[in-house]
Amino acid sequence: MLDLVPGVAVVVTMALVALMMPLRGPWWWVCVCVAALVIVLMGVNRWLLPSVTGWSLGRAAAGVRVTRSDGSAAGPWLLLSRDLAHLLDTLSVLVGWLWPLWDSRRRTFADLLLRTEVRVEPGPPFRNVRPLAVAVLAVAAFTCTAGAVLGYAAVYRNDRATEHTRAQIARQGPKIVSEMLSYDPKTLPSDFERARSLATDKYREQLAAQQAAVQKGHPVTNEYWVADSSIQSATPDRATMLLFMQGRRGSPPEERYISATVRATFAKGADARWRVDDLSVLTKPKPGQNGK
Repeated sequence: MLDLVPGVAVVVTMALVALMMPLRGPWWWVCVCVAALVIVLMGVNRWLLPSVTGWSLGRAAAGVRVTRSDGSAAGPWLLLSRDLAHLLDTLSVLVGWLWPLWDSRRRTFADLLLRTEVRVEPGPPFRNVRPLAVAVLAVAAFTCTAGAVLGYAAVYRNDRATEHTRAQIARQGPKIVSEMLSYDPKTLPSDFERARSLATDKYREQLAAQQAAVQKGHPVTNEYWVADSSIQSATPDRATMLLFMQGRRGSPPEERYISATVRATFAKGADARWRVDDLSVLTKPKPGQNGK
């Protein structure tokens, strides 16, 4: 148990914490490296060390060693094969693990298959290894605790960042969309330039094409304001908002009031500013209740 449980606990903890971290971020790599290091150390302790010293840490603490049926030392590949063969002990509804109860040499199915057995090896080295075993357990417990704290901090930080996103988008989102969709023929170039500055690189090209189509026609005053809005989803660097827009198009006496519903996706740039990354019209502009 000492050979497996502490290491498996650390690997599982690091894997769970890595899932909470940004992919390939600094802390993600820390978790991956710690898990990989522990897996290597488990392999060295479980398979390589016994072929050199005769025992692993856990077996030394228990005062036992794995040998061939003739008593000779088992090599690393045989020990690895034995651990893999233990799957048969488990898949047989644990009958393989219970087999030593009535086998005179205390062998499992894996031992019978590979001609190995576990022997009691009393001696001073096994008594001296106990403090090292306690130290390994302490380090594993500390690593698991540190991983749990790191995971909690990551989740808490992500939740706080998401709430901050919601607060910013609730305040800035309607204003950004209104400014992007509104323009006046008298100040059309500057209005369009301002609108493009509110879009990400991804959406700016599409927006520029739409603006070019407007310029080729007969542009009229287009003013929008947000009557209502709702945040559909949010992460620390992205958010999606549903907006019910009202506005007016044209000038008197041909002025008419309109309404439309749009869905805007916002992305935070490297300068920490929010910009529109996508804009979808769900219901096209139509005459409002006060329009004709």
